[in-house]
Amino acid sequence: MTWSRLEAVMLAGLLGVLAGSAAWAQGAGPPRRGMRPWRRRADTSFFTSVPKPKDDAEKKILDVLDHLFRTQRRGMQNVPMDDGRLLRVLAETSGAKHVVEIGTSNGYSALWFCLALRTTGGRLTTCEIDPRRAAMARENFKRAGVDAIVTLIEGNAHDTVAQIKGPIDIVFLDADKQGYLDYLRKLLPLVRPGGLVVAHNINPGQADPRYVKAITSDPALETILVNLHTTGVGVTLKKR
Repeated sequence: MTWSRLEAVMLAGLLGVLAGSAAWAQGAGPPRRGMRPWRRRADTSFFTSVPKPKDDAEKKILDVLDHLFRTQRRGMQNVPMDDGRLLRVLAETSGAKHVVEIGTSNGYSALWFCLALRTTGGRLTTCEIDPRRAAMARENFKRAGVDAIVTLIEGNAHDTVAQIKGPIDIVFLDADKQGYLDYLRKLLPLVRPGGLVVAHNINPGQADPRYVKAITSDPALETILVNLHTTGVGVTLKKR
């Protein structure tokens, strides 16, 4: 599947507006003392509520997202709502048919993807190592009415990714940071040309420098950093 020129322009514009400086990723280091970059806590959001639903099916998912945001965040390491909205826009703008997520937790970020996948006719494959969290996620998917388009693989994703088949439109990494490079090596061959690898917590405090080097030094990839002032989201394009 290929993107239309309009879709590509829209995506480029969105990411251009949201992107922070990529100087750190290119080896310049974090901002120097005295530059005083604006920051806010990584677990906060500009948004105080989920988007307005377009239809009843979207409302059902958004209601569950709102419930999770207000009651299940503690200990779940969920993405902020800002980043969840970004995931939805990336998936829907690209017309994604197959999204692979490493690190399900209670299903919060997965549900943002599902908002897009229900309209693109796509599906989500998500991997979770913790049985308790996996059970919570399955229940949340059922409550949101998206369980039919989600496959949850339980176990250590470094091993279970071998079960995943391509092509993949988007890979989302939000698990053990030191494992990102291994996930990239195993899943990138399955990502279609023009597809994306999106990685959470790509910032100086959390990112594995080996992963950063891999996504910024490979001539077959193009990477920008989004929301660098908070969580840090690396968006990597697999060039056509």
